[in-house]
Amino acid sequence: MIHLPFKRITLALTVAAVMAGCSSGVKLEDVPVENKGATSTAPNGGANANGSSQSGVAPVDLNQSARDAAGPVGVARIVYFDFDSYVVKPEYQSLIEQHARFIKQSQGRKVMIEGHTDDRGGREYNLALGQKRAEAVRRALGLLGVPDSQMEAVSFGKEKPAVQGNSEDAFSQNRRVELSYR
Repeated sequence: MIHLPFKRITLALTVAAVMAGCSSGVKLEDVPVENKGATSTAPNGGANANGSSQSGVAPVDLNQSARDAAGPVGVARIVYFDFDSYVVKPEYQSLIEQHARFIKQSQGRKVMIEGHTDDRGGREYNLALGQKRAEAVRRALGLLGVPDSQMEAVSFGKEKPAVQGNSEDAFSQNRRVELSYR
């Protein structure tokens, strides 16, 4: 049995060793600090041909890039399908129309249309069904004026389930097409 005073001494020595290992001989107060945020490595101190100091590089709006990558604001990115079907249900027409408007706003915008299935059936069957689902959504977007050059339809079959499990609820959440922007 270990006595209480021995535990305290051991604890105190451990704390002292940790503190000694964390200490440093460098005095941070004596280190000079330089603001290098406004300097340039370009010739003429960053001045352009007319002598102005602007770099000519437009700032990147990271918030806009993130919004574009996510798709239209407030619009779902998933179309769900019935068992063994690749028919787009009428309830998803509005969603597809909103995505079509969003895609057509910029010629540089591209959408990946990813078809998925539940895990019932063989691998080849599910890859084919996932592709048919992705193509059905691609055709619907095309009918709304989205150019083929801005869309790519791929199938993941049953390889990337949204939900694990063998219940009907899990199956229904895995029978889907996801729209992702690049």
